[in-house]
Amino acid sequence: MYPSRIVSKPSELLAYLFEAWPDTKKKQVRAWLKFGSVAVNDRVVTQFDHALKPGDTVLIRPKGMAAPETKLAGGIRIRHEDADIIVIDKPAGLLSIASPSEEEKTAYAFLTNHVRLGNPRGHERVWVVHRLDRETSGLMIFAKNEPAKIALQKDWDAVEKKYLAVVEGAPSSDAGKFDSHLDESNPLKVYVADEGPETRHAITRYRVMKKGKSTTLVELTLETGRRHQIRVQLAEEGCPIVGDKKYDAETNPIKRIALHASTLRFRHPATRKEMRFDSALPGDLGRLV
Repeated sequence: MYPSRIVSKPSELLAYLFEAWPDTKKKQVRAWLKFGSVAVNDRVVTQFDHALKPGDTVLIRPKGMAAPETKLAGGIRIRHEDADIIVIDKPAGLLSIASPSEEEKTAYAFLTNHVRLGNPRGHERVWVVHRLDRETSGLMIFAKNEPAKIALQKDWDAVEKKYLAVVEGAPSSDAGKFDSHLDESNPLKVYVADEGPETRHAITRYRVMKKGKSTTLVELTLETGRRHQIRVQLAEEGCPIVGDKKYDAETNPIKRIALHASTLRFRHPATRKEMRFDSALPGDLGRLV
C-alpha cells in the first residue's frame, strides 16, 4: 500500500505523481492513471493534467479497493475506502453483524468478502466499529485493521453522528434536547427510568426539519451512544418513529423504522484528517412527510 500524499503547491497530476513517487517507473505511474488507481480527495481521476492545489490528498489505490459509490451485494454502497477504513451506506433490512437467526447476509459478511476479493480462504477481514439496527439505514464505518478500530472506538464520543427520523406527531418544541436515563437491562427493550445503578445517561439534541399533516421530519444529533437511544427518547416525548412498533408507533406504511443515519464527521484514525460524510434521506422516508 502506497501512503497518501498531501499536495503542497499547485501542479498538474501526472507531473506531481512523477515527483511524489520518484522510485516508481514512469510507465507504471501512467498505468496507475490510465486504469483508475489514482484518487484525488477520494475521487478517482484519470486525467493527466488534472489541476492539483495545496491541501489536496493524492492516494494510489491498491488492487481490489472499491471506487466511491461502488455497489456491493446486499445493497451496500461504498462511500469511501482506503487502507484503514471503509465507509458505507447500509440499506434498511440488512443486519450490521451476524445474529443467531442470520449469519451470512450481513454488512460484516459482505464487506469481508469484498476485502478478500471474493476468495473465501483469504485472510483479510474487517473490524466492527459500531452498529446500526437492522431496520435503520445509513452511514457506517468499518475498520480494515485493528489499530484503526481501536483508534476510532477510542475517539467515538468525539464523532459527530446525525440521524433523520420521521415521527408520528411532533416534538413539543421545534428544537431542544432530550436528557434522560435509560435502563438497558432488558435485552429486548430499553426504558426511561430514574437515575440509578442500572441506568445510563443519554443526551440527544434535535431540531424539526419539516412538518406534514400527521408526521414530522426531525434531525437528531447524538451526544451519547446508548442502545435504542433515539427510539426510546422520541417515544417518551410522545412522538415515536414511524414503523417502530416496539416503542409504541401506531403506523408502519413503509414496513420499516423511519430512521436514517445521515451524517458522520470524524478524524481519520491514521492520517488524523477530518472527514465528513452525508447521506440523503431515502425516498421512502421523504414521502412520509
